[in-house]
Amino acid sequence: MVSEKKRLYSYRWVVLTVFMFVNLMMQLLWISFAPITGEAARYYGVNDLKIGFLAMTFMIAYVPLSIPESWAIDRWGFRKAVSLGAVLMGAFSLLRGLAGQDYTLVLISTIGIAIGQPFMMNSWTTVPARWFQNEFRTTAVGLVTLAGLIGVALGMVITPILSQIMSIARVQLIYGAVSAVSALLFLIFAREKPPTPPSADDDGTRALMLDGLKNALTNRMFWKILLIAFIGMAIFNGISTWVENIVRPRGFTPSDAGTLGALMLVGGIFGAILLPALSDREQKRKKYLYIGIALTIPGLLGITFGLSHWLVYLSAFTLGFFLTSASPISMQFGAEVARPTPEGTSNGLFQLSGQISVVFVYIMEALKTKSGSFTPGLLLALLLIILCLFVISRLKDPIFKPAVIN
Repeated sequence: MVSEKKRLYSYRWVVLTVFMFVNLMMQLLWISFAPITGEAARYYGVNDLKIGFLAMTFMIAYVPLSIPESWAIDRWGFRKAVSLGAVLMGAFSLLRGLAGQDYTLVLISTIGIAIGQPFMMNSWTTVPARWFQNEFRTTAVGLVTLAGLIGVALGMVITPILSQIMSIARVQLIYGAVSAVSALLFLIFAREKPPTPPSADDDGTRALMLDGLKNALTNRMFWKILLIAFIGMAIFNGISTWVENIVRPRGFTPSDAGTLGALMLVGGIFGAILLPALSDREQKRKKYLYIGIALTIPGLLGITFGLSHWLVYLSAFTLGFFLTSASPISMQFGAEVARPTPEGTSNGLFQLSGQISVVFVYIMEALKTKSGSFTPGLLLALLLIILCLFVISRLKDPIFKPAVIN
């Protein structure tokens, strides 16, 4: 019997592009109220906490829905599952824009959007596994991560500008219209898989959801990688949330803090592209995960103790670059060591840990000193980074099967 040759199809870029688009819009919708919290509170006639709750809704919904929606991805395929998430996003984001100044309807609409989020985020490794060869999968996950970061950046930058020239409801309606377009494009152009698989490892049959979940959770190496990803996301979320409070005691203004946060994000955008690409090029996960985590230390120390603007800004960029780069590498690493666990299941566990990592945000606040300094929490983050380096030293790279590409 002649074995079926593996092929790469140029259409994979179309699938990846429409998938990145819906993920970008989901992240934009999530963050869109954050930069105008006070203005939105006045517009809807509520307090700041209720506006903050609109973003928290995504995290709250994610925790109970992550595993069931991962099951749906593995059972139905990513195209059907992501399509459902995209339709929910498009429909409810339009409704949120049409809600006017009715906060209750805005909250209900936000819950509808949030229900669709795990379908997208838990497919981050599934789409590359269906369409890309081993040598490019971490890069593809990095590109999806990049799309999410761009969505956050656009939401942070564009929303305050638009809200100055039109009502908040109109801004949300525009976002809803673009989200609906992204959903429509995904429905039209996404395909589940190519006619022939892109790599030799795709010949194996994937485990069913429950068996795959059991396989992942009984895999010690998977747990180690999951711990690393959890700590990385926890530190990134904690510093992003408290960035203004962290640098305020050293005389930095809110504007300075905004610049610092933006530089972290820009660094993350570059990091999500470059290190995963190098990891794919050499087919080394452990090496580049170690580099990404280890080189966050200078950035973390600079943010903790830096007094000059240039040092803190450089530290923020460095931290964002290396800490964010570790995320797609760890997710792909986890998917590879957990085989035959379906990618939707393993990725769902990573994304779920990312949502639970918000606990560290509260720990940082609880550890702050009476003077308002976040140094204890940042030093705890440094200790966790050192723990990650020890854990990484105990990992082994997966063995890749060479692909035959036409």
